[in-house]
Amino acid sequence: MLLLAVDTTRPSGSTALLRDGKLLAEINGETSLSHSEQLLPAVDFLLKKIGRNILDVDGYAVAAGPGSFTGIRVGMSTVKSFAMAADKPIAPVSTLEALALKLHHPQSRLLCPLLDAKKGEVYAALFEWRKGRLVEVVPQAAYKPDRFFSLLPSRRVISFMGSGSVLYRDKLFQYIGDKARFPRRSPFIAAEVGLLGYDMLNRGEGLNHLDVEPFYLRRSQAEENLS
Repeated sequence: MLLLAVDTTRPSGSTALLRDGKLLAEINGETSLSHSEQLLPAVDFLLKKIGRNILDVDGYAVAAGPGSFTGIRVGMSTVKSFAMAADKPIAPVSTLEALALKLHHPQSRLLCPLLDAKKGEVYAALFEWRKGRLVEVVPQAAYKPDRFFSLLPSRRVISFMGSGSVLYRDKLFQYIGDKARFPRRSPFIAAEVGLLGYDMLNRGEGLNHLDVEPFYLRRSQAEENLS
């Protein structure tokens, strides 16, 4: 299975191609270009590098959120257009779950992706690596930082990653002390989105382009202004 994976949920977007769950090629980059300006050229470049075209892709994985509302829409609309044209399935993947997979290490059991959601909130969840898969321990949601940190076990080592872990690092130490770990990882997650998406498609959990929805976790500012 040739799979195209896309992450546009944050400024540091990335795009990857995987075959049968193995990474073939990936484009990552911090750039001033918008996702709408860089995504299609990235897809075209990757496909040309392996001598394929978009019709050779068997399925898609897309980071469905949480993250930038605008970025999510760009990634979603692009992937849905490809899938509609070729009648191929899409695996919508949680940004938080992809970050947790990025954090995974044989010595790290508890994995905590933590993103700054603005407005004094974080997008967060706690995952545990059990028997070769991620298990959600604290549900994915938008939390007030103190509320979320109070849900974390204080006597177990937890690995953190994401903009929220930088912003609230001192507060994390107040809750779990020296059990907090901050491994160095790149911010790019298209490969992890692809790995999770491949598993979903293999389990028959791919969706038609009409059924794919963003995973926002809370309403956008525009929606709040209308209420």
